[in-house]
Amino acid sequence: MRDPQWAPLSCTTAGIWEIDPAWVEENLHSVTVLDVREPSEWEGPLGRIPGAVLIPLGQLPGRANEVSGVKPIVAVCRSGARSAQATQMLREAGFKKVANLPGGMMRWRAEGRPVESARAES
Repeated sequence: MRDPQWAPLSCTTAGIWEIDPAWVEENLHSVTVLDVREPSEWEGPLGRIPGAVLIPLGQLPGRANEVSGVKPIVAVCRSGARSAQATQMLREAGFKKVANLPGGMMRWRAEGRPVESARAES
């Protein structure tokens, strides 16, 4: 597997490219954050990364065409497991610049990174 040049990535023993949350936060404008959690999680207490796009993992095979390949894609979920699967799915769909956010939203929140919360409905 060739080393990607678009960001400082590391590769797991399972062959999943991962990216550091600090780099993602600093470069939110230059990546597409793809959240693969369920809608209830998206609206839940962990919040979501500002500007993220929601496509639940189970829907990703049929909706991958909705993901723009113009910017690199950073996949995120609650803990990093589903988003690791999403990176594999996206690569199989032909996306080249894809990485997993290890630790997911739990790590993102624990490190105090910015989140958008579900808006209260009136």
